[in-house]
Amino acid sequence: MKRTIGILLDHKVYEKLPSRKTGFERIHLYNKAAKELQLKPFYMSLNRMGKSGALGYTYTNGRYKRKQRAIPEVTHNRAITLSPRGKRNLKRLAKSSIVYNRKNRYSKYRIYKQLYQNRALRRYLPYSMKYSVVNLVRAMKEYSVLFIKPTSGSVGIGIIKIKQQSNGNWKLYWKKRKPSQGAARQIIAFIKHKVGKQAYLIQEGIPLATFQGRPYDLRVSVQRGKTGEWQVTGIVGKVAAKGRHVTNVAQGGKVKRCEELFRSGGLSAESTKKELQRVSLEIANYLGRRLSNLADIGLDMGIDHKGAVKFIEMNGRDQRYSFKKAGMHSTFYNTYLTPLQYGSFLMNPKLQYKKKKRK
Repeated sequence: MKRTIGILLDHKVYEKLPSRKTGFERIHLYNKAAKELQLKPFYMSLNRMGKSGALGYTYTNGRYKRKQRAIPEVTHNRAITLSPRGKRNLKRLAKSSIVYNRKNRYSKYRIYKQLYQNRALRRYLPYSMKYSVVNLVRAMKEYSVLFIKPTSGSVGIGIIKIKQQSNGNWKLYWKKRKPSQGAARQIIAFIKHKVGKQAYLIQEGIPLATFQGRPYDLRVSVQRGKTGEWQVTGIVGKVAAKGRHVTNVAQGGKVKRCEELFRSGGLSAESTKKELQRVSLEIANYLGRRLSNLADIGLDMGIDHKGAVKFIEMNGRDQRYSFKKAGMHSTFYNTYLTPLQYGSFLMNPKLQYKKKKRK
């Protein structure tokens, strides 16, 4: 008999299930993975949830059927929960279901502070600090390239880059506009106006490796799988668009297979990829011991111009579509399969007992 696994979706995605117009969430891949694992997915929304049950969708014979049923014992969270009502409902859900990735939106500065506590991981971190005018002035004296970014932003929105010029002025990159240049006080005033009362951080700029003259970084999908352990499910490169200061695909960045990027810069594809995987797993294991229910993350990692691995930021809800855009279809599917394998692991007390015994 198939066991039911809950999949918690944003309400807009949930409402679009019958029409199958679910945006970047490729729900059919969850259906495929569930069938492979002998699981029955039950798609839920926090807006349609009660104390003991939920009105959700099942997938049967190629159709989505809406029905009321009990809360599943295990739930994979793919919903961003920001409203007080949503947070209350999520807390209630967690009382009757094991919700992994229960929290999936983290402050970038909080993650940096967590990692900085580990001396072995510090060498992979660009120096970061909370945004304030005082800290910006201090950072501009220490570093020639800085990124000022929202602590909880995504897809590159709101990121400002500044770079000091040989004449002492600073070049400023903002949105899709042409870079502007000005004295330090002008740059500081502009940034102060744009940031306003929002929570931002200041991050040292990494001299990233380039592909055809454009900087690139890498999205590393790190997930817990069928044994409960972390694994690297896939790596894909993101190359900044011409004249842009961010690599995000949503901001015009282009995806490339990491092996092509490494070889183009004279790096060993095999050893560079191996080191990137090692560091990513070290980071995931460390954070996984400190952030409860963490199981499915996307790490933005950089390779500097000397070939050294650097951490940029963690995404608590990886959208995964970069793998599809790169034509990495089996990897793309595995980013949906692996979290459900972990859900299956959580349903099996014997597997969890064996894991604890090994430790």
